[in-house]
Amino acid sequence: MDQGKSGKVQDVRLQNRKLMDITGVSQVESFDSEEFLLDTSCGPLAVRGHNLHMKNLSLEQGLVTIEGTIDSFVYLDGKAAAKSKGLLGKLFR
Repeated sequence: MDQGKSGKVQDVRLQNRKLMDITGVSQVESFDSEEFLLDTSCGPLAVRGHNLHMKNLSLEQGLVTIEGTIDSFVYLDGKAAAKSKGLLGKLFR
């Protein structure tokens, strides 16, 4: 298992596209019912879907649990992270 840039282990567990547990989370950048942007030990992570909501958040443990219909999740580089902020990110630059 790759330990990422920081040497920390990160786990992503997806159950039936309805429940996602993510460890190694240091910060929740933004979230709404269609997208979560998270800072993780392996880099920025975008989770996209429908009717998404945060079931559990513990930054002390680095754990986030997301419920809803999960369509995709992708690790972003710096350029992709800036693009994914969407309309609100552009308005509040």
